Amino acid sequence: MGNPKQKRHDHQLHEGEALRSAAQKQLTSQGEQWTATRAAVFDALAGFTQPASAYDIAEAVSKAEGRRVAANSVYRILDLFVGANLARRVESANAYIANAHPDCLHDCIFLICDTCGQTVHIDDDSLSGGVRDAAKTAGFTAPRPVIEVRGTCGDCGD
Repeated sequence: MGNPKQKRHDHQLHEGEALRSAAQKQLTSQGEQWTATRAAVFDALAGFTQPASAYDIAEAVSKAEGRRVAANSVYRILDLFVGANLARRVESANAYIANAHPDCLHDCIFLICDTCGQTVHIDDDSLSGGVRDAAKTAGFTAPRPVIEVRGTCGDCGD
């Protein structure tokens, strides 16, 4: 069934400057400012090919800016980004990835390779809806379930 607010849809995946522009538009539409520091954190996050920790992002921003950026500042910005749908937190890795479609709110399912760290995000409203329905049956409300599957990707498999 899924979330009644969710509809089956096709979303546009953004890359590069289009991703940055979509993220900026999404953040400002929520009444937040797109500051130079937030832009630098987003650019660093979007530059990673695998989930990145706040420390990884702080180091990348520090190098790009030529000044030290503290990880605790990055954590605050990442929390804002997750709340604004610009980033997703990979809970089991305590790491983050840029959301390639920040203008689209839906549940994400992460497939995480334990060998190489590759993380793939898929959408399956029937699976996340089933989790939500099971939670409801148990008397629990789960407006945004987190589903992570750890295993081995096709590149690392036997």
